[in-house]
Amino acid sequence: MESVEFGQVEAAARVVGAVVRRTPVVGSRVLSERAGVPVWLKCENLQRTGSFKPRGAYNRIANLSPAERARGVVAASAGNHAQGVAWSAAELGITSTVFMPIGASLPKLVATRAYGAEVHQVGETIDESLVAAKEFAERTGATLIHPFDHPDIVAGQASVALEILEQVPDVRTVVVPTGGGGLLAGVAIAMNHCAPQVGVVGVQAAEAAAWPDSLRAGTPMRASRMSTMADGIAVGMPGAVPFDHVSKLVSRIVTVDEESLSKALLLCLERAKLIVEPAGAAGVAALLGPELRDLPGPIVVILSGGNIDPLLLTRVINHGLSAAGRYLAMRVTISDRPGALSALLGVVGRAGASVVDVVHSRTGTWLAVDEVEVSLTVEMRGPAHRDDVLDALRDAGFRVRAEL
Repeated sequence: MESVEFGQVEAAARVVGAVVRRTPVVGSRVLSERAGVPVWLKCENLQRTGSFKPRGAYNRIANLSPAERARGVVAASAGNHAQGVAWSAAELGITSTVFMPIGASLPKLVATRAYGAEVHQVGETIDESLVAAKEFAERTGATLIHPFDHPDIVAGQASVALEILEQVPDVRTVVVPTGGGGLLAGVAIAMNHCAPQVGVVGVQAAEAAAWPDSLRAGTPMRASRMSTMADGIAVGMPGAVPFDHVSKLVSRIVTVDEESLSKALLLCLERAKLIVEPAGAAGVAALLGPELRDLPGPIVVILSGGNIDPLLLTRVINHGLSAAGRYLAMRVTISDRPGALSALLGVVGRAGASVVDVVHSRTGTWLAVDEVEVSLTVEMRGPAHRDDVLDALRDAGFRVRAEL
């Protein structure tokens, strides 16, 4: 097993520092108040290609021999690593081929091609795309640029930790979105050498969480399920190189559910004015939930990426608004007589809710002949207001079924 020494991290930082952006850190008052200590956001969503991935990809490709460069590189990715490889290869004058899942985000697909890569869509998951990429490498001699399982990748990702130490020198905890483990391992290696008092916490999506079982087993294990909006960290099995370091150096790994991810994305957008993809918001999601309490501060949360499909963003915003108690869809049964709908909307209005849309239906088989079902969506001021609106409707005699 190849381990990553701090000397490799220093060398990678010199290579990467010449081409990537030194992304800002911004304070978050709402997260600081919740955590009881200062919380800073490390904005890798503002990095070149929209994620931290060029750090590792550029370092890996820059270390190839002239003969390897001549044969080109190949990668597999749902989008962020694909863009990182495509951009890095173009910067270094090398041809690149990328295999992406069939369901990859269209903006990520378009961006990868725009950076100069030849793109093939194969398989339903990153793991299936990776099989195709390995076959291509064997057939053509191209070098496989693995998304996380290589010392040069880990060393390159570690450069973000060195920036954090310069920007927040008194940092005590770093929270890291985690898929295959390259970023988490890199941050842990750098912190262990430069600031061993700093705790490093990994965060996975609960619906694609291979790390907890892997750490319990003492070896990389495949996730039992893969169904999350956070495609950037939806990795079936941890890498062997990252696992060796994470198992020794990382204090804990927690998981967050889909509702927490949507709430976190909404908070980043609304309060920090930052567009972050679900994977990139995983650390924020963990701070919003019960998973991470009483962490020593200051805390730095890495926003690992911001490449989100606008269609997904719309759905996630709506889900986040609902989860935050500010958006409610419900079905209300009313009598089929003049004035009944007006009476319903009157109750909603007096309760202070704003109607978004109304659908009036007489066709449900569960309805009595003199009944109508109204599908109603309203905006509210929070969970308490949501309960007030529902109570007001029920007190007025309406049968209500809340959907969101």
